[in-house]
Amino acid sequence: MFTGIVQALGRIQGQERRGDDVRLRVSGGGLSLDDVAVGDSIAVNGVCLTAVAVAAEAFEADVSVETLDRTSLGGLGAGSRVNLEKALTPATPLGGHLVSGHVDGLGTVEACHPDGRSWRFRFRAPDRLARYIAEKGSICVDGVSLTVNAVDGPCFEVNIVPHTMDATRFGEYRSGHSVNLEVDLIARYLERLMLGEQAAAPGASGITREFLARSGFRTD
Repeated sequence: MFTGIVQALGRIQGQERRGDDVRLRVSGGGLSLDDVAVGDSIAVNGVCLTAVAVAAEAFEADVSVETLDRTSLGGLGAGSRVNLEKALTPATPLGGHLVSGHVDGLGTVEACHPDGRSWRFRFRAPDRLARYIAEKGSICVDGVSLTVNAVDGPCFEVNIVPHTMDATRFGEYRSGHSVNLEVDLIARYLERLMLGEQAAAPGASGITREFLARSGFRTD
């Protein structure tokens, strides 16, 4: 588990193809790895990866086909900057929100503009994730815990303060840039719980208008 509070900006040092998978080598960018051992988890752009080799200033992690398909990690070349966060401990301040590091899908930067001393970003999420994104709810973008300021269909807006612009990859984002999205895990589990026994039915994928009507909710 993570908090979505980025601890350092690292860099991809290299990618090595191993069959259909990839092994990444990532420099820590000042992140202390003294307490990181092989088998520990580190979030890279919001993706929970397992360290398979650890050196003084870098670590390696394998990226599976599933992760390559779901995230932007496969498209990062040598030199690309990445948001890093070590797994939380019982003593870690929970400054963001509970983040699993399991990316739900890829979003796209639609626009950004100054908003006072901050920046206002607009993202487009995949349609299937729109139901999990709520105004003033939490969302994780490339490993950064953020508050949703506005929602418009599959699009949402967030406010980025100067510190976050400096401490994360947000300063590099331009229109069309792909980002890893993780929705609030409470919303994800709540939907599954609401399905009740129907969750075990083949093809059960989520709450629909038909499901709500059968369950006695008004849908007009």
